Amino acid sequence: MSQKMQLWNTLDRASLESQLSAIGHKYVTISFYQYAHITNPIAFRNELFLNWSAMDIVGRTYVAKEGINAQIAVPTKYLGRFREELYQIDFLNGLRLNFAVDDAEAEFPFLKLKIKVRSKILADGLNDTTFDVTNKGIHLDAAAFNQLTDDPNTLLIDFRNHYEWEVGHFKGAILPDVDTFRESLPYIEETVLKGNEDKNIVMYCTGGVRCEKASAWFKHRGFKNVHQLEGGIIKYANDCKEKGIDNKFIGKNFVFDERRGERITPDIIAVCHQCGAPADTHTNCVNDACHLLFIQCEQCKQKMENCCSDACQKTIHLPIEVQKELRKGQNKSNLIFKKGRSEALPFLGNKEKPQALIQQALKNSNT
Repeated sequence: MSQKMQLWNTLDRASLESQLSAIGHKYVTISFYQYAHITNPIAFRNELFLNWSAMDIVGRTYVAKEGINAQIAVPTKYLGRFREELYQIDFLNGLRLNFAVDDAEAEFPFLKLKIKVRSKILADGLNDTTFDVTNKGIHLDAAAFNQLTDDPNTLLIDFRNHYEWEVGHFKGAILPDVDTFRESLPYIEETVLKGNEDKNIVMYCTGGVRCEKASAWFKHRGFKNVHQLEGGIIKYANDCKEKGIDNKFIGKNFVFDERRGERITPDIIAVCHQCGAPADTHTNCVNDACHLLFIQCEQCKQKMENCCSDACQKTIHLPIEVQKELRKGQNKSNLIFKKGRSEALPFLGNKEKPQALIQQALKNSNT
């Protein structure tokens, strides 16, 4: 195999699933990030791809001049080797690795290894050349996070997206009413932080990469008492379980792999986007012209055949060649950030009915 072929994986989904089944590895899901200064992201990316492919690692990783952001699955037999090789990289030596809270949601969290070079590991819409992303806020462990968020002088901000928040979040957290991270920074500063400069600012996200950049940005903007949950929800949930710390997170933690989520508490605080019944399982519409991400209960999954609408359900029964013709020239970009908010879904955004579910979950957690 040529060097070029070794640097990319081009197999289709069925072939990838068959290949992983044949190999028979047991995987552990790991996420990590590090803001750093990488001089040659392309060379760094290629070296990672070759080294990780040799260990049958799968997953999604972004590399940029500002650092690395990785969500991967490592075969348990290679975990020690992976850690040893990773720590040989100077700026990753001793880095904290976040291990999944629950690996039971999918047989294979990822199907192949994708490592992409981007301008930034996290799109933020910022063009301030004086901004130093490594000048971050104060990191809080689980116990310190609980203590500070009990303080009435604290603002707790969720830096994830609305579709992540609706299946699980911390009690009392503020969610920016935006669709992307790049929109959240100016929105939070203008609508939440302005006039509250004396308050404690505490932020959290899935694994820490978003609120780490946000904490550095708000420090850059002059805010003083800026904090973030170290390791995000993933590390918090693991620490609470291992150390017997009171868990203030309710519901499910959305994750960006085939699992779609990991169960933190048994509480279901969202509803099916099609019938309104309690549900918190995300799925993608099976219509190749759609693939909308939404919440679907088991009953609607059977009834709608994993589709988000009647139109999509009709489409999947058309001949394949007809479906391909219908997809030609279609622009799905308007659906990219519509997750859970498409007008095709009767229960938009889970804004009304879930409140009763949330209040009941809070009541149950306090009894």
